[in-house]
Amino acid sequence: MTIGMIILIVVAILILLGVGQRVLDRMRLNDKLALLFIALIIGLGFVPDIRVTDVFAFNLGGAVVPLALCIYLFVRADTAWERWRSILASLVTGAAIFAIGVFAPDEPETITVDPIILYGLAAGLIAYIFGRSRRCAFIAGVIGMMLSDTANAIYVWSKGVPQDFVLGGAGAFDGIVIAGIVAVLLAELLGEIIERMKRGTQRPTREFRNGEFVKEEHR
Repeated sequence: MTIGMIILIVVAILILLGVGQRVLDRMRLNDKLALLFIALIIGLGFVPDIRVTDVFAFNLGGAVVPLALCIYLFVRADTAWERWRSILASLVTGAAIFAIGVFAPDEPETITVDPIILYGLAAGLIAYIFGRSRRCAFIAGVIGMMLSDTANAIYVWSKGVPQDFVLGGAGAFDGIVIAGIVAVLLAELLGEIIERMKRGTQRPTREFRNGEFVKEEHR
């Protein structure tokens, strides 16, 4: 079982236990829909890859379902600016991860951690920085990893190397899952810290109502 599968199973268990309900609410997801997407990603991940050309294929669970989830979140965005921000954040994330893959050292003795994990973590961080909101960060993390994988395949093909590329398959699946989850976790944790800091700097005010002063807390 891959690390991506393990992460999804843990997330599913947490959802069943009622943990993270606020995150789902802010992403415009309910627990049943979230569990449905997770089940489809895991279940369809075992379906054989769909071959398009001799060197390109895609996986239903690793590519199509995550892409469908991103489209759903994109459509449910509150404003046009949030949609544009998710697009820009996805492009920046994809470009950054592609650049890291091209210029980072690839000698075996210099690699102590699976590069897919590192790329997923980096994509999640970059997606949060440029996406900010939970929806935008998730979209940017997932789509950014897909764009990076696609760009890398095109880069290899341009050198005349007929390397097989499966979008959302094998290790790429783990990177996509890690990027999406890390982006949302950062948006939730850091967003909560920032919100608490802002509330802490705002002093309560008093307003005269019905013949008496009422203290109001800023939220």
